[in-house]
Amino acid sequence: MGMSGMYGPADEAESIATIHAAIDNGVTLLDTGDFYGMGHNELLLGRALKGRRDKVKLSVKFGALRGPDGSWLGFDARPSAVKNALGYSLVRLGVDYIDIYRPSRLDPAVPIEDTVGAIADLIKAGYVRSVGLSEVGPETIRRAQAVHPISDLQIEYAIVTRKPETKIFPTLAEFGIGVTAYGVLSRGLLSSSVPAKNGDFRAFLPRFAGGNGEKNQRVVETLRSLAQNRSLSVPQLCIAWVLAKGKNIVPLVGARTRKQLQESIGALQVTLSPDDVLRIEQAIPESAISGTRYDERQMQMLDSER
Repeated sequence: MGMSGMYGPADEAESIATIHAAIDNGVTLLDTGDFYGMGHNELLLGRALKGRRDKVKLSVKFGALRGPDGSWLGFDARPSAVKNALGYSLVRLGVDYIDIYRPSRLDPAVPIEDTVGAIADLIKAGYVRSVGLSEVGPETIRRAQAVHPISDLQIEYAIVTRKPETKIFPTLAEFGIGVTAYGVLSRGLLSSSVPAKNGDFRAFLPRFAGGNGEKNQRVVETLRSLAQNRSLSVPQLCIAWVLAKGKNIVPLVGARTRKQLQESIGALQVTLSPDDVLRIEQAIPESAISGTRYDERQMQMLDSER
């Protein structure tokens, strides 16, 4: 996502080099959305994956509607829209199939059974391998699973975003559904990343804004102290924490440069014991963070928050 304008301008050559470096370092899952840069991200991945398609699994989100000016126009997960969106994604990516296809949000106007049923049709036709979900709650997970086995739920999960542990994760465990966790650094907040002046949607997120942003720097300082005690960077500690929370959880790391990628990959060499995890969570309770992860309007739209 960060390679296609959501965090401000990005360097395409560096983006492709970063994707290549990820694959060369054993990264096997690449996640995108057809609405990242209104198709730009899929075209970028398509160029990066020439001659390398067999080395990765592609996870693609769909459904968000955007205008040529980048505006957000709504959501469409009708069966006809699902199949239409996939057709365009296959062409932009330059591939014959998608490994995991998922609606990026629940469409309140379309039963989840209809959306999942359309993806199941695409699986039968050979265009998709697995059904994924994103940002939905326990009831929706159960209804979707009744139509077709679900591979994984993509949801925001981090040391400062632990709500999924209460009801969502137990539901996933019941059905053997995996987790792809995004926002493991709370969109760069925990790594002291500052929103760009132009084109960075984080400038509108409550955790970065005003007084919340100032208060949250105290959380970052606590994390920095914990990380330094283990000779780690804050991103490495945050990623290692997610990895330690379960073998069914795969952290999605939004590195935009090779330098960021190498730092993140370093987390794979870190082993946190249950006691280590407990100490980190005691030092940084979820209540320590100020502000919701999205603005009020978006939070009300999230099925996962109901």
